[in-house]
Parts: sequence; C-alpha cells; structure tokens
Amino acid sequence: MQQLPSRLLDNVVNEFNKLPGIGKKTALRLTLFMLNQSVEDAKMFTSAIDQMKNEVRICPQCHNIAENDLCEICSNPKRDASLICVVETIRELIAIENTGQYRGLYHVLGGRISPMDGIGPQNLNISTLEQRVAAGGIAEVILATSTTIEGDTTNFYLFRRLSAYNVPVSTLARGISVGDEIEYADEITLGRSLLNRVPYQGK
Repeated sequence: MQQLPSRLLDNVVNEFNKLPGIGKKTALRLTLFMLNQSVEDAKMFTSAIDQMKNEVRICPQCHNIAENDLCEICSNPKRDASLICVVETIRELIAIENTGQYRGLYHVLGGRISPMDGIGPQNLNISTLEQRVAAGGIAEVILATSTTIEGDTTNFYLFRRLSAYNVPVSTLARGISVGDEIEYADEITLGRSLLNRVPYQGK
C-alpha cells in the first residue's frame, strides 16, 4: 500500500486496521469517510466510543454487558430465573435473544476450552456458574456452546462440574449442524434448536 500523504491519516488507518475483518484498503475507505464528515459528526462518533468504554461494564452475575450493577436481562423480573443458558460469548447471547424463544437468564463463559489455544477451564467464567447453581433455585442449565470439538469438550467439562448439584443439564437440539458456530446460525434454526433441546448425555 502506498505511503499516505499525511501521518495523521496514516495513524487513523492503522487504528481501523486493528479491527477484526478490516484490511488496509477498507481501513483507508473508513478513514477518508471520517475525514469528509463534519467536525460535529466526528465528535459524536468518538464520543460514543469514549462513553462506551467509560460506562459499559460486565455483569457480575452472568458476565453479559451491563450499564448498571446488573445487566438488563438479570435485573428483569419477568425473566425466568430458574433457567440458565450457558453461552461462549456475548455474540451467542445476542443471537439467542434475537430468536425471541428464550425467557430465562444467561451465563457467558468468555470462550471455550481449547488446549491448542492455551485456554483451559481456569480461563473461563466457570466458577461463577457453579456458584449460581450451588445457590439453588435453578431448574435447568442449557448448554448452548457451538457444535465443535472445543464446544463439546466444554459441554462435557461443565456437565461433570454440575453433576454434583442434581440439576437437569440440557443441550441444543442438533438442528444446528455439527461444526457450526452458534452466532452464524439463522434465527429460525437456532430458535427451534433451543425449544427442542435435549438432556445432555455426557458422552
């Protein structure tokens, strides 16, 4: 890529280039777009990012994004607090919420067990999940991890950890193809998989 005529432009391109899926050419297009915006629009853009970074926090109960002490889902009295749907990341939580088929609570692991990537159980939000189940009042834990080897490994580990509490553990029905990522499943398939979940076999 050619050297840009401005060091300041180059700095912004490099920052955009750090975003996932954004190459140098796309980063340049975004930079030129921002350059052509009014000062007020540019300030609104940067102000929104600043406000997000300063005010968004992580829910201490489920590890979802929150703006208050608890996230909107955990603090909603209309949600079924006896159900916990375990997901890998916030992206999967959003995907399941978009189906409109689930009215329980969530628990965000923050990833999945993957020895190849150096991610073990100690790197995930598993202890807080176990604490929630141990506290009682949970009728079912739904394992909604991706249908990959790493997702299945995570499911098996969670099933073993939770088996001492005599709480039913289920997993999504296999309307989602093996190897698929939850966040990329269409809403109809994901919704049906959630409604038709089956008891986890631990095998």
